[in-house]
Amino acid sequence: MRRLALLTAGALLAAPAWAKSAEPVVVELFTSQGCSGCPQANELVMKLADDPEVIVLTWPVDYWDYLGWKDTFARPEFSKRQQAYKAAFKLRDVYTPQLVLDGERQMAGVKAEDVQAAVQQQAAERVYPPDMMFMGGDRVAVGSGKVPKGGAQVWLVRYDPDVREVAVKKGENKGQTVRQANTVRELVRLGDWRGKPRVFRLPKTVDGSLKTVVLVQSARTGRIVAAERL
Repeated sequence: MRRLALLTAGALLAAPAWAKSAEPVVVELFTSQGCSGCPQANELVMKLADDPEVIVLTWPVDYWDYLGWKDTFARPEFSKRQQAYKAAFKLRDVYTPQLVLDGERQMAGVKAEDVQAAVQQQAAERVYPPDMMFMGGDRVAVGSGKVPKGGAQVWLVRYDPDVREVAVKKGENKGQTVRQANTVRELVRLGDWRGKPRVFRLPKTVDGSLKTVVLVQSARTGRIVAAERL
């Protein structure tokens, strides 16, 4: 069975390059319901999410909770992910709203024209990622390809695609209703990828309404090598 799974992953390489769909641009927004500048950024990425060639992931962070409002979707592991980007980009500190594109470019998520230009630039700079394929909804195969120095990690991300509205009663956004979409609810490291075909099993979810995306990401720099939606 193991050999068959590896053969299936290897078969991904048989597809001609011209038949592949465009590699999506992964746009990650680090936001907080207690951040006064974040509602505008939330609205901005919701518009980006309508583009089929863009994967938007909204990560609510918890370090602004001390301002008086506890973010209802935030998790410590989301803040930890942003801390990893801080180290990779050699930033002095974390901040919100922050956008990270393909794990290799970061910017403040407040000016729509700047963000759109950055997304278009990323789309024009596509590399040749390893092929990926979901198998039966409970496994994902990652084909062979050039691996980043230090190897890559494979992450399962599940997110809520619906627009959620939260009435904020304290803090900087007191009295406002904050909207956000594509809010991440689950983050699981599936394992490592070192350039050879491999199949990863997906853990079950308790919420069948969540959407699934798998990221292959450089362990050293955070650059997203490949991304695939289920």
